[in-house]
Amino acid sequence: MKEITIEVDERKYPFFLDLLKNFDFVSIKKESKKDMIISIAKGMQQAKLAAEGKIKSRSAKSFLNEL
Repeated sequence: MKEITIEVDERKYPFFLDLLKNFDFVSIKKESKKDMIISIAKGMQQAKLAAEGKIKSRSAKSFLNEL
């Protein structure tokens, strides 16, 4: 099975989720608390490495412009 990530506007999320549930070939994976904690830990590790100069980071302005 292939996996994709899709970003959907919050206002359209319920509609989109209901739409996907109607396809028998689509399974919806919900992120568990464990997955969320692992993701946060990875982010913290990357922040530490960036602070130590071991990996490149980007400016806050660049990050905010992306949002």
